Amino acid sequence: MGLPDTGDPGGVDKRRFGRVTTGGGPDHDRLTLFFFEDPSTEFDAVSSLSEIVPDTVIFDDFERFPPTAATVSSSLLLGITSLPSTKFKSSIERALADAECFDRENPDEKLSCIYNKALVNVGGELTSLVPGRVSTEVDPRLANDTHAIVRRVYELLKLYSEIEVSPERVLFKIPATWQGIEASNLLESEGIQTHMTFVYSFAQAAAAAQAGASVIQIFVGRIRDWSLNHSGDPEIEAAQKRGEDPGLALVTKAYNYIHKHGHKSKLMAAAVRNKQDVFSLLGVEYIIAPLKILQSLKESITLPDEKYSFMRRLSPSSSILYNFSDEELVRWDGRSFSMGMGPAAKELLSAGVDGYVAQTRRVEELFQKIWPPPNV
Repeated sequence: MGLPDTGDPGGVDKRRFGRVTTGGGPDHDRLTLFFFEDPSTEFDAVSSLSEIVPDTVIFDDFERFPPTAATVSSSLLLGITSLPSTKFKSSIERALADAECFDRENPDEKLSCIYNKALVNVGGELTSLVPGRVSTEVDPRLANDTHAIVRRVYELLKLYSEIEVSPERVLFKIPATWQGIEASNLLESEGIQTHMTFVYSFAQAAAAAQAGASVIQIFVGRIRDWSLNHSGDPEIEAAQKRGEDPGLALVTKAYNYIHKHGHKSKLMAAAVRNKQDVFSLLGVEYIIAPLKILQSLKESITLPDEKYSFMRRLSPSSSILYNFSDEELVRWDGRSFSMGMGPAAKELLSAGVDGYVAQTRRVEELFQKIWPPPNV
């Protein structure tokens, strides 16, 4: 999925990369041909350097911003059930009417079965709508139990297999606790793709890269928000002393670590708050952007000869020049990981997991209210 390196880490490239891909399955053995053309909008320009993923729940903007990848989560399930009509509603109804779940005597097991089937049914629908991979949220209540995470991923993978979705099309979204990173290591060693989320520190990003996580997601804006209202985090304060935004600085550092040291992970920047965030991240593999930012980029015309130019801020070649301390190049373990996470990462990770847990419980409560469906 990576885009070509211009060979000029600090230079300006006003041309737009286009690409034509032929042959092979998603992300495997494909021939990609690159060509150049003058950009017509800011959206064209930024899309040439990073894959832009719309930050939307129900994909009601397919025509304006066709998503290239997707995530099925508790938030998406809530969104689906709250709308009077959506193409995904039948996926929920099939889960509620599933005979295997219906036969479970234990109420908790029955609810868990329905929830997992709903996730996978919606995920399966999404694989037919997007060309890239679909990430599936793993129950956040398992975030601190490595083996429970692995077991749940096996269960979800089996359900995807039953509806004939290839493992190459799916990722499993896991909170970047130490136990989550250990689970990622085990799963990736078996060829199962993982997506580490709630990454707010270099320790998390580096440990996830060492574990072989396929995707590592950093929340730029949330780190910035924390820094504006708190103090005492060494990593954030070091970035501020250099005159850098701490969220953008973490993405830069993680990207350079991954590419300089040959890790396979792709980096995803999320919680971007404005167009300048997007411009500052150009070159990172994925940028998740709200629809209002994408619309602004679409409406802004950029001409080849204008003074404002779009620069590739991150590239594999420039990563070679980035220096890391000996402490940052350790082989991360549970102890060094805990010590490496500052107060911001610990607080934001905990808040993220708690938020996912609350959403998951809301979905289960809703399922309890509407189960059984009329045809059961």
